[in-house]
Amino acid sequence: MSLPICVTCGVQYDGPREDCPVCEDARQYVGLDGQQWTTLHELRGGHKNAIREEGGFVGIGTEPKFAIGQRALLVPHSDGNILWDCVTLLDAETEREIDSRGGLHAIAISHPHYYSAMVEWAHRFDCPVWLHEADREWVMRDDPKLRFWSGPTHDLGDGLTLVRCGGHFAGGTVLHRGSDLLAGDIVQVIPDRGWVSFMYSFPNFIPLPEAEIRSIEAALEPFEYDTIYGAWWGTVIPGDGKGIVRRSVQRYVDALNGKLP
Repeated sequence: MSLPICVTCGVQYDGPREDCPVCEDARQYVGLDGQQWTTLHELRGGHKNAIREEGGFVGIGTEPKFAIGQRALLVPHSDGNILWDCVTLLDAETEREIDSRGGLHAIAISHPHYYSAMVEWAHRFDCPVWLHEADREWVMRDDPKLRFWSGPTHDLGDGLTLVRCGGHFAGGTVLHRGSDLLAGDIVQVIPDRGWVSFMYSFPNFIPLPEAEIRSIEAALEPFEYDTIYGAWWGTVIPGDGKGIVRRSVQRYVDALNGKLP
């Protein structure tokens, strides 16, 4: 049976249903035409994955845009690659391309909006999916391949560290590697590359309280990084990443307290 996939968020479910809890949550939305579903088979009929360089990594993003439109990143690892975040579409061409690059050692995902078809990917490449325990309730297709970590950090080896920041979701996670911070939209790369932002809900414009912003700042403070990779093609800050995060935190807090830029 082809498992249902929400057209708005791209999350695959374990069986037919009428609602998508991910989209009915205040951080997301149900489309104007109501809840719509597709399947992986149907998605393969009209979409493909673009696979190309994105800064120092290889990016994977679905075209035409599907659901939220994020792109994943292949992060080199001595035992293969780590797939950072995930996209829903998995087809034969994508499989061949990833196999030619060493396959996948693991998948790690920043937050539930990008859970997509993670179980399909995990079974195809026979690898675990690392998710933060605090977001377990948002798993809509459970599977033994899912591994839940807890606490502030998780070591993936080879200098790769998952860091729990919270904010957008309780288990909101970034990936740190050397001078790189792979941030999803836990730390949002915005059009002005001199700044980043943070939100509880991006589509619904719901801000985070000061305490959550300070928690993100504190979680990232022990790590050094220059380059920040966001969740979509081209969302890359090439330098001074840590300084930009620090300044952006203060600007955000100032705005919450009535001191506008």
